[in-house]
Amino acid sequence: MREFKGKVAVITGAGSGIGRGIAEQCVREGMIVVAADVNEASLTRAEEELRALGGTVLGVRTDVSKRENVESLAQKTLDTFGAVHLLVNNAGLGAGGAPWEATWNDWEWVLNVNLWGVIHGVKIFTPIMIAQNTDCHVVNTASIAGLTVGGSSAPYSVSKHAVVALSESLYLALEQRKSRVKVSVLCPASVRTNIVDSERNRPVELQNEFTEIPPETQAYWTFMNAAVQAGISPLQVANQVFQAIREEKFYILTHPEWLPVIRQRVKNLLKITSVQNSFWRATPNR
Repeated sequence: MREFKGKVAVITGAGSGIGRGIAEQCVREGMIVVAADVNEASLTRAEEELRALGGTVLGVRTDVSKRENVESLAQKTLDTFGAVHLLVNNAGLGAGGAPWEATWNDWEWVLNVNLWGVIHGVKIFTPIMIAQNTDCHVVNTASIAGLTVGGSSAPYSVSKHAVVALSESLYLALEQRKSRVKVSVLCPASVRTNIVDSERNRPVELQNEFTEIPPETQAYWTFMNAAVQAGISPLQVANQVFQAIREEKFYILTHPEWLPVIRQRVKNLLKITSVQNSFWRATPNR
């Protein structure tokens, strides 16, 4: 996909952060923007700012964890503009701690938004884009946490690894069908967003009872807050996203300095595989 002017972009989590940056870049590219967000105040502010830049914008309050909300988002997009050419499944949040310390509510909330939100977007919008038989693109926002390992926010890491796997599956399935719909997975590291303040959007039914936060978890979120504040801007991420779309590049790594960490993880996996293969070869009757 290389021509953007007049094309329709649907972006979830568009009220702030990376989604807001991508929405602004869409306007600069001459695209029509359907901005979706669960936070109405952020969505309204983003709509006003994007229109002030000269954009044609439709704001749709959307909870991506609910299938019917995403179905409604798709229908409103088609009813208003007749097509969708760029889908950015970006809505996401951070919460929880170590695997056994994260609450049931943490697990449910994070997976509902970070994983099911992307599943809903892929399942509902991909058939529409395929049927259009024109150049289209899907961008799923994962994280550098989807390519590395860590124990301080298990629900987040699990959800982002799953988004990478989902994106890889989508890419391969579309390639096998020689579809004109292309796919990228965005794996950012530190970006100036509100992710550390995700609690502002936690639904009442999934709120935690007050409990003392383990010092390790508290230290992690303190570190994360500092890293986010020192991160790159959402517009810098948006520029990389559009470059990847033009080049049909699958993996979008905003911070190449993380490549050694990714390589080390792959080396560890290969080392494990090598040991296991040696075991199977040495074991009789296998």
